[in-house]
Amino acid sequence: MIPTSEQVSDARELLRRFFRPTRLRAAERIARDSDTKIHLKLETDLPTGSFKPRGAVYALMKNLQRPIKGVAASSTGNHGAAVAYAAQQAKLPATIFLPESPNPIKRARIVALGASVKEIEWKADSLATAAAAFAEEHDYYFLDDASDDLVPVATATIAAEILDDLPSTDVIIVPMGDTALIRGVAAEAKRRNPDIKIVGVQAVQAPSYVRSWHKGQVVTTETCDTIAEGLATCVPLAPNVRAIRELVDDVCLVSEDEMVQGIRTLLFEEHVVAEAAGAAATAAYLQNPTAYAGRSVVLLVTGANITQELLQQAASQPQITQT
Repeated sequence: MIPTSEQVSDARELLRRFFRPTRLRAAERIARDSDTKIHLKLETDLPTGSFKPRGAVYALMKNLQRPIKGVAASSTGNHGAAVAYAAQQAKLPATIFLPESPNPIKRARIVALGASVKEIEWKADSLATAAAAFAEEHDYYFLDDASDDLVPVATATIAAEILDDLPSTDVIIVPMGDTALIRGVAAEAKRRNPDIKIVGVQAVQAPSYVRSWHKGQVVTTETCDTIAEGLATCVPLAPNVRAIRELVDDVCLVSEDEMVQGIRTLLFEEHVVAEAAGAAATAAYLQNPTAYAGRSVVLLVTGANITQELLQQAASQPQITQT
């Protein structure tokens, strides 16, 4: 489903009841010594420290028009925290299914928001299957980030905010996990400006959607072992593959080291804290800055829920000089 302008306007109006638009900030240090104009879209401003509350709040509030007893979700962390936040606002119980030994920062945030947590072994789509079964058994709403049509309506509000603030944007680089983010951003950006370029980024160690984009069909991976939990997808959904083939102009992969460098660059050059997935767009830009010469580029910073250990690793790693 491609969000309509009416749906995006509805989402913006609803979400204003819960939080303000996020900042679009010039990244002058990253763009130094070049004629590229770089801006950071700081989704870390939102409650729970990631872009995910947009989709979770909008989807849940629209579903309150029917009677539901609670909400369930599967997540590697940020979506779970967003669903917990949305459920708290709606005064509903929430149960979040996480992989065993999840990111402790994200797990703690979910629990602090009042949701119950169930950790299970993560194999392919085991988390989503367990959460869906739980929701059916308990008459809960299963808020699935990957398949719920309302989530990309909400993420489209990111593009609306960007282009309200910076109509001259030429390129938006977007981390790509289950693709709800990039599908919404791309649909609204291209509705406003068909010539804008949308670039999707995945981790080298979790490349299922990038491979699917290249092949034009679903390509699964047996594992998706990456420091970027938000990019860790193994089993793409066919409708999502079709959508990104239609909406996304290019895709790329970033290594674990490149994401650590992205974290470091944001931290020391722009004083922005980002987790690995949140720094993926910056890492992609830093792979080849000259490819964007003379253009206006927006890098989405999608999450800040980084562990202390990874932040220390990034801070102590030597900086790689841009080429």
